[in-house]
Amino acid sequence: MTMHPTLQQAFQQSRVLKVISGLNNFDANSVAAIVKAADRGGATFVDIAVDPDLVKRVRSLTSLPICVSAVEPNQFVRAVQAGADLIEIGNFDSFYAQGRRFEAAEVLALTQETRSLLPNITLSVTVPHILTLDQQVQLAEDLVQAGADIIQTEGGVISKPRSAGTLGLIEKAGPTLAAAYEISRAVSVPVLCASGLSNVTVPMAIAAGAAGVGVGSAINQLNDEVAMVAAVRSLVEALGTVKLVGVRV
Repeated sequence: MTMHPTLQQAFQQSRVLKVISGLNNFDANSVAAIVKAADRGGATFVDIAVDPDLVKRVRSLTSLPICVSAVEPNQFVRAVQAGADLIEIGNFDSFYAQGRRFEAAEVLALTQETRSLLPNITLSVTVPHILTLDQQVQLAEDLVQAGADIIQTEGGVISKPRSAGTLGLIEKAGPTLAAAYEISRAVSVPVLCASGLSNVTVPMAIAAGAAGVGVGSAINQLNDEVAMVAAVRSLVEALGTVKLVGVRV
């Protein structure tokens, strides 16, 4: 497997920013606005719903690497043929509200099936926050053995900040930061910390051991493209404030 060179370099520098438009967001105009903001704001790559036509539309708008997210392995094949650069099993957040849980055995099976269908594509897999931290670490190790190239954490949807302002932002990011800390010390592949992050907590994710961050709602819930670009730039600047003592490759 050869990772997209832009991604590989950014992961090596622990400067990755993935902008997520949403696993269930098939609105071409909405996705286009988010992608344009990601491009203009300096994001590393974009993560969109798994749809071949959407991939082609996004490819016409940006040269950034395109990731597609889904939980059904068969859906990835046509999206990759349409030009997706990497794939993501995850962005489970939208399913939790429906009462849909993803246990370790299912995520591992999805990873194995996806790898058999697409042995050479860069594969990112999310570790569900519903697992205990030790179970998350064990699953992450198993996923790498099964062929995952990137491990993504989550957790923002479950945290209920009790405080306002900066303290509330830190409380909201707590679960995904904890997962990034534990998993990054157990696996040799890059860890992408996602879910519930802001420009306050992005540097904390890198300090915890993540090689990059994934941000969705902080950008895609904005209705104004200028505001979206500003939000992306703010996150890029936050990543730039992190001084790394030794970067793992």
